[in-house]
This record gives sequence, structure tokens and C-alpha cells, in this order.
Amino acid sequence: MTTSSSERGVSLGMPELPAPAYPDDVRARLEADAREIIARYPDSRSALLPLLHLVQSEEGHVTRTGMQFCADVLQLTTAEVTAVATFYTMYRRRPSGDYQVGVCTNTLCAVMGGDAIFEQLQEYLGIGNGETTDDGKITLEHIECNAACDFAPVVMVNWEFFDNQTVQSAKRLVDDLRIGHTVSPTRGAPLCTFKETARILAGFPDERDGAVEASGSAGPASLVGLRLARGETAPARVVHPRDGGPHDEPQDRAVHEPSPAEHQSSHDAPQDTSASDPAHPAGPTAEEGE
Repeated sequence: MTTSSSERGVSLGMPELPAPAYPDDVRARLEADAREIIARYPDSRSALLPLLHLVQSEEGHVTRTGMQFCADVLQLTTAEVTAVATFYTMYRRRPSGDYQVGVCTNTLCAVMGGDAIFEQLQEYLGIGNGETTDDGKITLEHIECNAACDFAPVVMVNWEFFDNQTVQSAKRLVDDLRIGHTVSPTRGAPLCTFKETARILAGFPDERDGAVEASGSAGPASLVGLRLARGETAPARVVHPRDGGPHDEPQDRAVHEPSPAEHQSSHDAPQDTSASDPAHPAGPTAEEGE
């Protein structure tokens, strides 16, 4: 004897209705923007990522209507569009706030205070990860590394940097955003709303006066690291012995700069072995395991 799906506790449900279409004027405007984006690529489907930012700029998140629009103009299936929209975290799948406040909780930011900032902001705002305040201003989330470890802990608002944050400075930041005060990132362009940010990410110019010039470059800490990476090392420092204390030595004494061939640690210095010391030849080195 067979049993029905209802008897087995399986609900087949109703098929999802097609996504509603954009109003005619909105669709005409988005189609004009989409044509401009698609023209940048030799293969139209390569335009999918910026097109998802475009539809996100319309409603503040990527809706089913937006994904259907992308599928239509690129001649893709909605499954193909959905697979991309659900893969990247920059695309929001539900309504979100004017300001996306992301707290880095990767290792360095976490130990420098990121975990405490995120925990306190959740309590202060009364929302959890990925949730939005009742006034629609703030969406809070913990985010992965922002490649700004030299400024840890880092908070980002609509992808602009707020460096070297504390619990108190982060609370002041969200307060200012909610009441409409002008807030300036530590570095980078002036803040704009999440919808405006999404349009810029779609590839359209930031037309605000002075915004592009204000975007600047890397911060001082990053530039120091860059100079070190290029071999533009800082002056050598004299380090006093641990068992001593400051020695009465002239401060302008010459400091020996080790050459690249010299080892500064006995742990990695070459050792005289039967294989490496010409004074003690031992023939071919035995193979590993013999």
C-alpha cells in the first residue's frame, strides 16, 4: 500500500509566481544604463556583476525583479543569475539600511578589539548580524578581512574605511549616521548612501563635487609597509642586551648593517655538516630514509 505525500509529512507547496516587472519608466531607465554597461564587454554575460550592482542601486538590495531584469537583458536564465547573486556577499538579498556598517572580525582585527566592537554594537543598536535598525538607517554585519590589518580594528561603512576604531568611537559613528550628521571616513571618498554606492560600483562616475579627488591613496601605515617591501629600509637601531640595560655608548656610533648573506639568528645559520663542510668530505649525502 502506498501513502500520499501529505501522509508522509511532505508538503509540495505552490509554485512561486513570476517576479513582478519594474514599472515602465523604471525599466526604460535601467535598460539605458544596462546598454551602457554591456557595451564595455566583448561578451555580454561578463556584465552580470555590474548589472547586479545596478539593480541593487534601484531598491537597495537584489530583488527577484532585479534578477529577472538581468536575465532578460543578458539572455541568461534566472538560475544563472541567482547563482551569482547568492555567491557574493556584496549583493544583499533582503531590504537593508542606508548605511552598511561592517565590523571586521578576522584574526588581527578581532584581537585588537573587533570582536568587542561587534558585540557592543549589536547590543547598542538592538539588532543581530545582518539585521537593520527600525529606522532603516543601519544594517550591521561582521565582515571578512578588509586588507587593512595595519589599521586594526577596522569598521567599514558602505565600503569606506574607518580605521583604528574603539567601542566608543564605533558607537559615536552609528549615532552620527542615524541622526544625519556628516561623517568622514578615515581615508577614501566622502560617504554616500548604499544605493548611491551600488551605482558607483556598477561603473558609473561619482558626480559629487570633489569626491574623486578626496578618495586619496593608501594610509601612512600601508605606505611604510610598501617602502619596506621595496627595500627602502628604515635606519638600523641599536637594541640593548636583555641582561644589561642601557650601555653608556655614544649614540652616533656606527651601526653595522648586515649584508643579505649574513644571518641575524643562530637558528638559521648554516651548520658545518658532512654534506656542507669541504674540510670534512663524506661523499654523497644519503637519500632520505636510508
